[in-house]
Amino acid sequence: MSSLAPEQLVAAQKVGFETIFGLLTKAFEGIEKLVELNLQVVKSTLTENQEITAKALSAKDPQDLFALQASYTQSVTDKVQSYGRSVYEIISGTQGELAAAAEAQVQQYYRETQEFVDKLAKNAPAGSETAMAAWKKFITTASEAASTTYEAARKAAQQAVEIAESNVSAASATPAKRTRQAVVPVEADGK
Repeated sequence: MSSLAPEQLVAAQKVGFETIFGLLTKAFEGIEKLVELNLQVVKSTLTENQEITAKALSAKDPQDLFALQASYTQSVTDKVQSYGRSVYEIISGTQGELAAAAEAQVQQYYRETQEFVDKLAKNAPAGSETAMAAWKKFITTASEAASTTYEAARKAAQQAVEIAESNVSAASATPAKRTRQAVVPVEADGK
């Protein structure tokens, strides 16, 4: 027979649902921030493309077009880097909030499990001290293993995000460098 009263079961289920909905709310807030960022990018891209097209149509010679292309390429490179940083900030912020909530939940479950084992030990029949000690040791070891696994996963996710951020920075720097190298000879020929 269960040592939990129906009220305790209902309370535990309520806490579980609140936790799930809290995590979902945090995840959707992150998604909402990404959608807002993408809408801003689309709006600014449309506006900038309209301006670039107008400038290209009013260019008087090829040098003006090459200069326009170089400035546009640099602008795009800067915006890609800024976008990458913004996405990184949103994702890492959301991931941090979710990780903190998960860590708090793990600690709460660990405390509740310890309390349950302690209550069970108090009501255990005489001679079961060895079994209770083994059970407590198992709970402690399982909790430590879960914490270690969680920490390793958190560090791996953080490293993946950092690698992605450095790749975005490196990838966006290369086109700008190539554009500057291509424009300099054209400008030298025109002078």
